[in-house]
Amino acid sequence: MRLRDFIGASGTSAYRQEKWIKRFLQIYWLVIAFHFIAQLGSFLFLPYDRTAYDFYLNVLLYPTLLMGAVVAVTQVMDYSGSKYSILSLFLAGTVIAMMIIHLNMDIRIIGALMLLPIFASAIFYRLDLTWYTFALQAIAFFVLYRWDYWFKFFLSSFDLIAIPLFLVMGTLIASIIIINGRELVSDLETTLTAKQDLLIENAIIRKLSTTDALTDLYNHISFHEFYDKAMEYGDQGAPFHLALIDIDNFKMINDKYGHRTGDIILARVGKVIREMISPADIAARYGGEEFAILLFEKTFEEAAELTEKIRLRLSDTPHEEMAGGVVTVSIGLGSYAKGTSKEKLFEEVDALLYTAKRSGKNKLMALAHQV
Repeated sequence: MRLRDFIGASGTSAYRQEKWIKRFLQIYWLVIAFHFIAQLGSFLFLPYDRTAYDFYLNVLLYPTLLMGAVVAVTQVMDYSGSKYSILSLFLAGTVIAMMIIHLNMDIRIIGALMLLPIFASAIFYRLDLTWYTFALQAIAFFVLYRWDYWFKFFLSSFDLIAIPLFLVMGTLIASIIIINGRELVSDLETTLTAKQDLLIENAIIRKLSTTDALTDLYNHISFHEFYDKAMEYGDQGAPFHLALIDIDNFKMINDKYGHRTGDIILARVGKVIREMISPADIAARYGGEEFAILLFEKTFEEAAELTEKIRLRLSDTPHEEMAGGVVTVSIGLGSYAKGTSKEKLFEEVDALLYTAKRSGKNKLMALAHQV
């Protein structure tokens, strides 16, 4: 394994790793403080077979300063953004464990403290880090056994076999936890991804079912849903206006320039309408070359001015596919009046549209009067 792979934050996000490093450093300081208080309390209030000078120097001051220095160095590395901070974190934890074990070997179970860094490493969900921590504990055990008389004095034959065995078993258990955790995360990610894909698919299906693919305006069915809502609002005192737009001579455009050009023209007309109406308005491709617009929050004069601007812009827009020719539209515009049915309003506006068609095209007819 390459060193850069070993020290990378594989299996966990960099943010999560940084957060837990800071939490462990805080825990280390608490452990040091608790150990200091516990040792001092034991000396002051319990029988203690060391002199005051030996206790304060070799049990209290020197070990506390050493553990604090190791944690401080690790904290500086973390603040500086060192990529080795996570390795130094567990090295510092091992040093703290060694010091506490060295000073408390008369407590029979104290050797189990070596298992804690191993289990703590599992929080990062990195097998490499867990086995690195195991290696540190194995080295720590060897160093204590080889050079620490106090450790060797209290170590029984059973402990000599049991502690290394517990370290191996603890590492294997931590590895199983990591592997199982990764599988759970993978399953969760798969489920979330499938759910997101389903939401996206539903959104796409919803869009396809409500919009016209060629013009990206609402389709015929959606228009009538909005039209029904508009009638409800109208009955409640919020009047609106209905405009019907039909492209002039569209059959001739298809016959002369082809259906592909006809589709391009439809898309451009839809784009112009979409760009010129307000967010409160609803535009739809009603069918073929006919468009319908529901205009809200406007006076009739403002609605007439807007639809006239649409007509003028279209009549001034040359199309390369038609050798620079332009496309015109005829428009019928009417307003909702309380008590008017949706069928009657639509028929009235449709009649205005065909009046514009029959009277020369490229016109806006509103309330049976040319604007």
